[in-house]
Formats: sequence, C-alpha cells, structure tokens
Amino acid sequence: MKINASEIRVGMLLEYKNDLWEVLKTQHVKPGKGGAFAQIEMKSVNKNTKLNERFRSSESVEKASLDETNFNFLYNDENNYFFMDPKSFEQIEIKKEIIGEKRKLLTENLRVLIKFYNDAAISIELPNQVNCKIETTDVALKGQTVSSSYKPAKLDNGLNIQVPPFIEVGDEIVVDTRNLEYVKKI
Repeated sequence: MKINASEIRVGMLLEYKNDLWEVLKTQHVKPGKGGAFAQIEMKSVNKNTKLNERFRSSESVEKASLDETNFNFLYNDENNYFFMDPKSFEQIEIKKEIIGEKRKLLTENLRVLIKFYNDAAISIELPNQVNCKIETTDVALKGQTVSSSYKPAKLDNGLNIQVPPFIEVGDEIVVDTRNLEYVKKI
C-alpha cells in the first residue's frame, strides 16, 4: 500500500530498496527555502543495518502489508520458541533473535500477536501487561515518601525493575511490557 512520506510514523514497516525496514525515528522539516521533507531513520529487519533517508513530502513509499495472528506460547529450547494457534492448533517456531528481550516476559499459555511478512514471522507483540512475582528486593527505609522513591527489585523471570517501597519479596505485581515499569500490586 502506497503512503505519502508525511504519513510515515515510528514503528511502521516499509518496503524500500528491496528490503523490509522498520521506522525508528521521523522528523518532518519545512525549511525556509525549498520544499518540505521527512528525515527518516530506518533499521533493516533482515540485515540489522540502519539507514537514514530523506523523502520529499510529495514522494510516496510502500508500506508493508503484514498478517497478524494470535498464538499461545508453549515452550522454548536453546535456539527457538514454540507457539500454537489456539484455533487450528498449528504450531510454529520462531528464532530467539527475532523475539529479543521480550522472551523474558513469556510465560506458558501467554497469548501473543505474531506479525508475518510473506509467511515469515518477523516480530511478536506481547499483551500490554503481564503478572510477575518479586524474587528479591531491598528492604524499605523508613522516612522515604511513597510517591518519590522507588527501590530495585528482581523478578522471577530475571528482569530488574524499580518498584515502590511497600513491595516485598513474594508479592505478585503487574508489569507494563512496553516500558518494563511497575503498574500495580495484585
């Protein structure tokens, strides 16, 4: 699907120069002299290289069409993660490199959205919030106010985050998967 250069947003996937590119940064510039343009920083999904490109506002680029399907996480081995389609019970495997750091938040039967490009999985999207358990944390110091101070904590999945002082070892909390921040205590 063709879109105008001014419609490019962060996170979009573009087909450009015979490759698939993820948009990392966009900046729309309207100089005093000459026409407006969009300065786009992109990362290749396949080759892991970066590219800075300048598009005139009148130019159009090809937005990649992706298929999105819900899957449940099953298990993993050293190199791959295995997912199952809850409707057809079809199983797929995705390489560890594609999942990246999100793999630490995967738990058994967690429903994820997997994006496919030409029948190849290119990314997974976790639910916005997941439940985690506190494995270790520091003891809260008296006299600190709840609103301004946070303390470090290690979760059962190995992630380190900041939590409020009233959170203790063994507590279950909700973590935002987009920015890895504490949301609430369960």
